[in-house]
Amino acid sequence: MAIQYLENSCNDQEQITALYDNVKWTAYTDDVPNLMQAIAHSLSVITAWDNNHLVGLIRVVGDGYTIIYIQDILVNEAYQNQGVGSALMQRVLDKYRDVRQKVLLTIDEPDVRAFYEKHGFKSCDKGSLVAFAKLHA
Repeated sequence: MAIQYLENSCNDQEQITALYDNVKWTAYTDDVPNLMQAIAHSLSVITAWDNNHLVGLIRVVGDGYTIIYIQDILVNEAYQNQGVGSALMQRVLDKYRDVRQKVLLTIDEPDVRAFYEKHGFKSCDKGSLVAFAKLHA
């Protein structure tokens, strides 16, 4: 499998919608125009491609100097556990290596926790930090 990684190069609504639907992130695809605007206004978007098929995406928001927030990282189910997510994450960590705060919010499941810990993230429930979120219902 020869995956190609591209930065800030995806505005293919059909492929993006298919990827988000594939991982069942329907809260995003319930409002596709809003999703496309969010992607367009992101600080950085890195995509993973198998030929002309979008198989992964990581999206970063923030200022790029003092803080980045990894908003989305998703990999098509058929490509999971093959290093695509790690490759996407590593590209973001390399690009923003000098940024002090790298933040994300995700579900608490053992495999998800293990993935982020493998990439050097620490859970706020295991240290001196606290995290707060206010979600729109």
